[in-house]
Amino acid sequence: MPDDLNLSNLKPAQPRKGRKRIGRGLGSGKGRYSGRGLKGQKSRSGSHKMRAGFEGGQTPLYMRIGKQRGPYSADAMPMGPHRTSTQPVNVSALEERFDAGAEVTPESLVEKGLIRNTRIDVKLLGQGELSKSLSITVHAASASAREKVEAAGGSLTLLREPKERKPKRRPRSAAPAAEAEEAQEQEQEQEPEAEAPEAEEAD
Repeated sequence: MPDDLNLSNLKPAQPRKGRKRIGRGLGSGKGRYSGRGLKGQKSRSGSHKMRAGFEGGQTPLYMRIGKQRGPYSADAMPMGPHRTSTQPVNVSALEERFDAGAEVTPESLVEKGLIRNTRIDVKLLGQGELSKSLSITVHAASASAREKVEAAGGSLTLLREPKERKPKRRPRSAAPAAEAEEAQEQEQEQEPEAEAPEAEEAD
């Protein structure tokens, strides 16, 4: 490196290598087929703009592997790949980070470092013990968490109304049993009426 640097003697620290110009005749070393070989898909223009995972029209790997059970459509939410997610926060974390009488909101949870942001719903879980009275406002909470908050003298407010879950099995209707009882009562009422004429003939 020269002692006196100026515009006339500046050079890059790493010498640059000239790029190979393809398709400039046989004498250039990259003429004729220009490094693409003979025919085929990769010799055509635009052939190197294929999406990731493309296998030349063959069934790609992500379609050949086995699938998990269950519905996969967007209409089947929250099941399958469209499952909604929440950020879990346990009552034990509130016991450590908050003082008695404090208000717990998604924003305060971000300040305490318990969650990253408020874009995802927060669900309060019941792992651990809670001895402080806190005013908690979250999107959802488990039954055990609600019990521990109320037992400590705190309050729990939900930002989203809980959805009513449909029973997995349909309860058996009581209508067939009632109909059977009515049929038995009618049969019992008809039996004495049928025996009455026989008693008159015997007299």
